[in-house]
Amino acid sequence: MKFSTTLTALALTAALTAQVASAETWGNTEVQLQAGGEFETAANGGQSTGTITTFQYAGGWEYGDNFFFVDSAQYSGKDGRADSAEMYAEWYSNFSLGAITGNDLSFGPVKDIGLVMGVNYAPEVDSTWVLPGVTFALDLPGFAFATLNVSAFIHANGADSSVANTFKGPFAIVDEDSSFMVDFAWAYPFKLGSTSWSIEGHLEYIDGRTQVSNFGTTELESWILFQPQVRLDVGELIGTESNRLFAGIEYQYFKNKLGAKDVDDNTVQFLAVWRF
Repeated sequence: MKFSTTLTALALTAALTAQVASAETWGNTEVQLQAGGEFETAANGGQSTGTITTFQYAGGWEYGDNFFFVDSAQYSGKDGRADSAEMYAEWYSNFSLGAITGNDLSFGPVKDIGLVMGVNYAPEVDSTWVLPGVTFALDLPGFAFATLNVSAFIHANGADSSVANTFKGPFAIVDEDSSFMVDFAWAYPFKLGSTSWSIEGHLEYIDGRTQVSNFGTTELESWILFQPQVRLDVGELIGTESNRLFAGIEYQYFKNKLGAKDVDDNTVQFLAVWRF
């Protein structure tokens, strides 16, 4: 990501956060630790085990809601492959058309419609994507929340084009065709005896596209990423404050990982969550 663009993105994020913080109606901040599992390497084949630390925030205000997370991942290569580290971040701001207009926009299972703007940032490949689109807030029995996002998937900036002709070092994305994403996110709490559980996560589809990198031009396949978590409220179980400490598992199914044909993740990781 170019330095000037990074500063602009950080400034916009800070301005938005400052504007909505005073009007926030609810918010959840948590740190997640995921450990174990085997992951496929899309770039050059092979497998690695991973430990992922995630800082995540979700909060609502009078006219919508915001969500962001930052992943820091450490991968240990297998069969002599090198270890690696990655960072990845996403931000989404949703503006409720029902709240803004004062009208009831509900129909069928839809209780509200929003305009959403997302930003995905992957520094290891020197790229940013923007995702303008529409969010449908769903009223599904038993669910704490359920949303369906339909958005564009636009490569906003990447490595300088000269990189593609002069440098064959670490993989960097120069350009991509625009595509689209469909994402379903949810949380479903339930009880088992005296214990409290939740199944939550998301399922995304991103359509295939042409990508130009410093290694050439590639036709990326459409991909499916499914990441459900099963959480147990450990704090409640041991007699401390509920909704603070959770343990469980996260399952990841990644079909055509990062657009690489027939490269699929199918793995389970241990999950620990601290909400504060």
